Amino acid sequence: MNYKELVFTIISDQDYHQDLLIAALGEIGFDTFEETDFGFKAYIGSDKLDEGQITKVLKPFHEQFSFSYEINLIPQKNWNEVWESNFEPIQIKDQVYVRANFHQPKPDFKYEIIIDPKMAFGTGHHQTTAMIMEYLLETDLKDKTVLDMGCGTGILGILSSKLGAKKLVAIDNDDVCYDSTLENSAINNIKNIKALCGSKEAIPDEIYDVILANINRNILVDQMESYAEVLKTDGEIFFSGFYEEPDLDIIETEAAKFDLKYISHKKTDLWVAAKFIK
Repeated sequence: MNYKELVFTIISDQDYHQDLLIAALGEIGFDTFEETDFGFKAYIGSDKLDEGQITKVLKPFHEQFSFSYEINLIPQKNWNEVWESNFEPIQIKDQVYVRANFHQPKPDFKYEIIIDPKMAFGTGHHQTTAMIMEYLLETDLKDKTVLDMGCGTGILGILSSKLGAKKLVAIDNDDVCYDSTLENSAINNIKNIKALCGSKEAIPDEIYDVILANINRNILVDQMESYAEVLKTDGEIFFSGFYEEPDLDIIETEAAKFDLKYISHKKTDLWVAAKFIK
């Protein structure tokens, strides 16, 4: 499959303006983003690109600040070259080192994760993924069962396994993410992740100790009941992929309908990750 690359140039001194555009694009299927000196790049499968829909969702922002974009074709075979030229290792709380296979290892870190991102979202670079990883480091996962919804590259499941989770189910509706999760699990010698391609209908009829859902507000609201049905009493669920205002209140209100109680949240720039308990 080929991909389309939207290269955005933003004329603004407010960092959150870029986040507004990224969030809007995430709502219509873009799931990989890369910051540049003058804005960012956004990627989507060519078959999912709807230029009319893009124009519609971005129209309100033209009244708030100045930006422009151009659309480029990225053939499948060039994707790894794109990432190898831009992918830099990251560190999470001085405990987790995330790198690609062409970077040198750093054995002084307690946890090292190797990610071959391909076209899948979730390298740890985005604020939402990093905040969920921080939450995982603060959570007792030993011998726990974990459900990872919108798993992307599988990075959150991989870290959960390294933190002691005994069984993991990772689900994404993108077959590229499904393949990426399988490949990255193998690269990191993780054998207890079951990857599935689908959405809420693909959730196995089992009970989970912990659920991770890093997607976007609308999908989280739509799938909330499905999460609650398979989360054990006193189980923990971590949401991300949305903003503090107004999204967190909307998520909290919907979660309360299914006995999911808000506990805390983290915020980086305008992005939020939140912890709830059933």
